[in-house]
Order: sequence, then structure tokens, then C-alpha cells
Amino acid sequence: MDFQDIGDDARRQYIDARATFEALEAAEVQAAGVRGGMYWKTVNGVEYLVRTSTRNAQKSLGARSPETEAIHAGFVQRKEEAEGRVKDLGEALARHQRMNRALFVGRVPTIVIDILDMLQRADIAEHFTVVGTHALYAYEAAAGVRLQSAAVATRDVDLLWDTRKRFRLATQLKRLDSSMLALLRKVDKTFALIADQRYTAVNSKGFEVDILRREAQEHDPHPAQLSDDEDDFWAVQAHNAEQLVSAPRFSAVVVGTTGHMARMNTVHPLAFVRFKRWLAQRPDRDPLKSGRDSLQADTVEELVRDYLPQLADAPRDATRP
Repeated sequence: MDFQDIGDDARRQYIDARATFEALEAAEVQAAGVRGGMYWKTVNGVEYLVRTSTRNAQKSLGARSPETEAIHAGFVQRKEEAEGRVKDLGEALARHQRMNRALFVGRVPTIVIDILDMLQRADIAEHFTVVGTHALYAYEAAAGVRLQSAAVATRDVDLLWDTRKRFRLATQLKRLDSSMLALLRKVDKTFALIADQRYTAVNSKGFEVDILRREAQEHDPHPAQLSDDEDDFWAVQAHNAEQLVSAPRFSAVVVGTTGHMARMNTVHPLAFVRFKRWLAQRPDRDPLKSGRDSLQADTVEELVRDYLPQLADAPRDATRP
């Protein structure tokens, strides 16, 4: 296969930018633990320490005492430190993203970066796995090379919804008072569902987002909608998608054409290879698509062998539920 090395300068830049991105991820997790606030509230002449959430829920932590004063002081300190770290790392990442663009580090379409970022910001990334052609961007980022353009050319992104966690997704969407389609429209307001294909949303430039699911099993709802909003996505059953749902996970920080970065969660590259080979051999597969399936399987298999040998002996079964 014709793999293009991204070059030493771009490789060093990616490594440094990825380290900053991952440090910011960790800092944001810490900051999430101190969201909301604490304040003293006087009731009947007695001061109480009150903890507030981001949704303005309140909980009393007890009357003023050395213990509650220590709790308050510790919280304020942790909050200031966490927010300061997020601010500093955010500024550092912005500088790295400018360097990414200057050195042509990434080539992921901007719309894909924005969708991945939206999933993360909405705290629903765990429910979706990028499958299909766009997964190749994660593999090439980890290997530090560029794949053939023919292998990655596509105008749609496939998101595999894990129906085993459907109640958690529904709860989070209710908490956000939103639907999946509404969140997608925050990325691009022109996204709309196709009338007779309500698992697909397309924007004004023809880019499509497909929501897939495994074939219905005993406890799975069928048909299945992502939220209670009647205008939201209905996920489509994909043949043999259980193989992808139960596959080991693979995650990489990918870089867009503008230099911006996002985390892409997909399946282990060898699970991708197995699925693409199965797909290419289906007698009902469009011959034009089966040829690309085979090309992608061959490409990723060789990529693992030559650039990611540590992944060559991955287990065939899932590493987590």
C-alpha cells in the first residue's frame, strides 16, 4: 500500500498537540467535579454551608463549624485550581491547533471534528462508535501516516449506537432538554432527516450522518428512536453490527484540516478488517462498494503490520461492555 509519511515536523507537532489535548481532557474531568458552587446561607440566625449544582439544585452540608469551613475552603481552592488549569491548557491547545494547520498535520473534514466535539461536550460520546470509512482517520493518526485518498473518500459518517445503554442516553438527552437531531443542528443548522430514511440526516452541502444499531435482540426495542422527540433519529439495524458492538475499542486524537482536534472512538483496527472482509464478500453488496471494502481491509491490515505491530495480537472479543 502507498502510505505517505507525514514528516518529522508534523509528527513532533502531533505528539505535542496530542499531549496537550489529553491533559486538557483530564483537567476538564477534574473541573467537572467542582462544577456549581458553595455559599453560606443564614436560616433562623444560623449559617449553613450550601452546595449548589449547575442546575441550581441545593444541598445543605451542615451548620457553620471548623469542619464545614474546611470543606468550603478546600472546595474554593480546588475549583480555582481546576478552572485555572483548564484555562491555561485551553490557551496552549489553541496555539497547538494553529501550528497543526501551519504544518498540515491533519486532514479530517471539519464537519466530522465538530460532530465529535459536540458528542463530547454533550456528554454522550460513550454511546456512539465511529464505524465505516471515517474510522480510518483514527488508525492513520495513531500510525503517523496518510492513507490512500481512495480509501478515505466518503461524504457520510456512520455512528453506531449502543442500544445496551439506551436508558442512559435517554436520561442525558432529557437532562439537556434536547434530541440527537437538535444537537446535530448546533453543529450545522441545515441538518434535516431524510423523510423515508429517518436514520440519516443530511446538511445543505450533502454531508450525511447515519445512526446505526445492531440487529434487535431479546431486550432491544424495535424500532428504536434515540429520544422521546418525535422528530428525532430512528436508528437502522445494520447486518452483523453485533460484531462491531462487541469488538475491542480503539480511540485516537484526530486533527482536522483547520488544525482543530477531537477524540474519535472507534473499533480495534483488526475488528474493522474482519468486518470489511465480511462485508465485501456479501453476495448482495454493491460491487462498487465491495471493491472499496476490500481496499480498506487490505490497507488497515497492512497498516497494523507495518506501523502498529503492538495491535497485531488483539483479542477477538470485547474488552468492555
